[in-house]
Amino acid sequence: MLRVYLTGKVAVEHGSLLVPEKRFPGRQGRLAFAALAWERQRAISIDELADIVWDGEPPTAWQTALRALISKLRTALDGVVSIEHAFGCYQLRLPPDAWVDVEACHTAVHEAETALRDGEPERAMGSALVANAIARRPFLEGDLSAWSERKREHLRRVRVRALEARARVALSRGDPVGAVTDAQIVLELDPYRESASAILMRAHAAAGNPAHALAAYERLRARLAEDLGTTPSAETEAVVLAVLAGRRADSRAG
Repeated sequence: MLRVYLTGKVAVEHGSLLVPEKRFPGRQGRLAFAALAWERQRAISIDELADIVWDGEPPTAWQTALRALISKLRTALDGVVSIEHAFGCYQLRLPPDAWVDVEACHTAVHEAETALRDGEPERAMGSALVANAIARRPFLEGDLSAWSERKREHLRRVRVRALEARARVALSRGDPVGAVTDAQIVLELDPYRESASAILMRAHAAAGNPAHALAAYERLRARLAEDLGTTPSAETEAVVLAVLAGRRADSRAG
């Protein structure tokens, strides 16, 4: 199976053949390849690809420069994959069974969420682990183009979904400590994500720490009010009310 890696170090592997990142023609070659691989299901116009490579400011003779860049890429990838050109567009052609890490990441997070809905925590956990492992790796490290930043943000959102799925599984397994850890990482990545705050509250309560659960709610409430001018949702309020009810019940029992 041919494998394409865009996260971590850009590389292409096919059996004993390996095209490591150092073989790609510099930052622009790495960026052009990443764009073609990420969008491999469609042809990318030369204008769009130039806009990606030169971050919206292509040089005067950009068509010649782009042809030269693609020529260097083809040389680096010779015998492994091909880049086709037709009707003013470029498209990366891979075998039908090719594996691309960012595609595997998207598939895994979707499978994790589907498995959770279907009540299959073990399958959900396995898929969430795969999605998180890929999404957490650096993407085109050092490249500051707008396209790279958008893709990093996309992978950050995928990682948030994967970690939240993992936290839900941990909570269902009776592992509140694991759920707390993953929920806290999610909130570091997305401080306004109420679903993660709700998981954190439930996990603290399940661990016998209702005060920590209430503190998590207060942090969320203050953050939403100060930064966004909003209040927690009804679903989040229901979680804190359940925590308060459990705390009162424990107090009466004691």
